[in-house]
Amino acid sequence: MKLWGGRFTKETDQLVHNFNASIGFDQKFYKQDIEGSVAHVTMLAKQGILTNDERDTIINGLNGIKNDIETGKLEIDGTHEDIHSFVEAHLIERVGDTGKKLHTGRSRNDQVALDMRLYTRDEVLATDELLKKLLVELHKIMKENLDTYMPGFTHLQKAQPVTLAHHFGAYFEMFKRDRSRLSDIYKRMNYSPIGSGALAGTTYPLDRAYTAELLGFDGPTMNSMDSVSDRDYLIEYLAAMSTIMMHLSRFCEEIIIWNSNEYQFVEIDDAYSTGSSIMPQKKNPDIAELVRGKTGRVYGALMSLLTTMKSLPLAYNKDMQEDKELTFDAIDTVKGCISLFTGMISTMEFKKENMNKSARNGFTNATDAADYLVNHGVPFRDAHGIVGQLVLFCIDKNIALDDMTLEEYKAISPVFEEDIYEAISMETCVQKRNTIGAPGQEVMKQVIAANEAYLKEN
Repeated sequence: MKLWGGRFTKETDQLVHNFNASIGFDQKFYKQDIEGSVAHVTMLAKQGILTNDERDTIINGLNGIKNDIETGKLEIDGTHEDIHSFVEAHLIERVGDTGKKLHTGRSRNDQVALDMRLYTRDEVLATDELLKKLLVELHKIMKENLDTYMPGFTHLQKAQPVTLAHHFGAYFEMFKRDRSRLSDIYKRMNYSPIGSGALAGTTYPLDRAYTAELLGFDGPTMNSMDSVSDRDYLIEYLAAMSTIMMHLSRFCEEIIIWNSNEYQFVEIDDAYSTGSSIMPQKKNPDIAELVRGKTGRVYGALMSLLTTMKSLPLAYNKDMQEDKELTFDAIDTVKGCISLFTGMISTMEFKKENMNKSARNGFTNATDAADYLVNHGVPFRDAHGIVGQLVLFCIDKNIALDDMTLEEYKAISPVFEEDIYEAISMETCVQKRNTIGAPGQEVMKQVIAANEAYLKEN
């Protein structure tokens, strides 16, 4: 039975029905659909549009349907066009003609707008909670690695020494911004479209503010045409999820590099690795690679919805049904990736000695050698040239700056003295950088304290 069949004199072609139907994916909404309907009929009774007995009969019927779906007693099948039709048809079957009053003062247009908003609101909170768990793990690793020295990079070339805490702190900031974006989206989307009707409201004396309050919204939406055709909040959410995936992908790329034989900075736990079917020595960072790869899938969902919404006239159009499958897939992908990534880094072993050795052998302390000369009265441009000669000498000898003898230093510049070794040690290079945001332990402890406070407050 179709709830809109009165205007039609023959059945819809089965292929058309299948193409038009959304129950295969919008059945995810059954809880939100029933929650919205309970609030709607509660408001209808408050306004005298339904009696209290009618309200109670409908609510009891809806709760029975919800319970039967959750216990497996009632199966959602493909005989109905969408979840709204499924719930309403079963309600009428269970409570009789009273069930036909459920749809008073609303349209499927504002109903689906409400369901999608309720569902998305829940998922924004769930995504935020997963990001917080990731931040807690990053925070733990940072606290444990304030003096784990490693090379910092630009252009994938070793540049200056930093610490693992400082490096992971960069990602802490990224994911913190991601949570801020989700918070903004939640605030902007938290308005109720129910009661907007198909596009022009209704003649029934609805109390939309009351329904919004029952559903935990900050208030009703202010334009009924926009209410049923707005998908901005989904586009924003997909954009935020795309940014989250971009951050995860960058992090995964570094872990993949660090896990390689050439770097050996980390050892990924066996639970997050796989082997080769032909090469027994292999241990592949498959989880990191899959997270990196699935980023494109989430980007695709964002571009798909932007393209779907392009040029759509007001108000509702069936094109908008295409918002659901790709959004559901993107949400499941992002949540899965955050969870797996969190598990991967929490079990990962950091090879601190290899990191330190890599920083020493990569001339990451060359800038500090130049600063040493400047502090001894040598103009910076001259100091830059002198250190360039030091680096060429070390490359020729296959040694680090730390391994040069004082005589070798003096042969290039007589300004060098015994204290050069202390000046270019990894510890000195890092710890003397104590402006806020730098890797020095003094300021990193301030950042750690700020992060601790942030995690408690948020």
